Amino acid sequence: MTTSFPILESQRLKLRQFHDSDLENVFKGLSHPDIIKYYGVSYGSIEATKEQLTWFSGLEKNGTGIWWAVCSKIDGSFLGAGGLNDLSIENKKAEIGFWLLPNSWGKGYMTEAMPLILNHAFNTVGLHRIEGFVETENKNCKKALAKLDFNLEGTMQDCEIKNGKFISLDIYSKLKK
Repeated sequence: MTTSFPILESQRLKLRQFHDSDLENVFKGLSHPDIIKYYGVSYGSIEATKEQLTWFSGLEKNGTGIWWAVCSKIDGSFLGAGGLNDLSIENKKAEIGFWLLPNSWGKGYMTEAMPLILNHAFNTVGLHRIEGFVETENKNCKKALAKLDFNLEGTMQDCEIKNGKFISLDIYSKLKK
């Protein structure tokens, strides 16, 4: 991993390091029922959400990933988060994750931000493989990964328990060309 945190930019977006001032927005996202429906992490209070900001900074410190705050380039407003975790330099791979606040849905932000993250992963970090694990019911995420040319490799049936029920995960990958 690089020692200074890279800022990634597109026409409409700026991906930057998380700040303490992002806590309320991260809580809004990771407590929102429509976001956490298919997301593996949720928080019931702002205080508990501090754990997520600690996790973001720990990824960098430990060299196991990097997550960005996804913001509007126009007004700086917080739109969501995206990044890489479970990074393995040895195996040249990482897992990608992403979420947006509901008022940012359907505006193409995910398909604009993800290529920035993928480009960083492949060309700066030197990864060969990016993996995505998606709940089989999460149609919107699966559609977005298809737009980004991720390949469906298969499904892990009933591999996790969420809210007392088994869920299945679809495994997607994108390889460096």
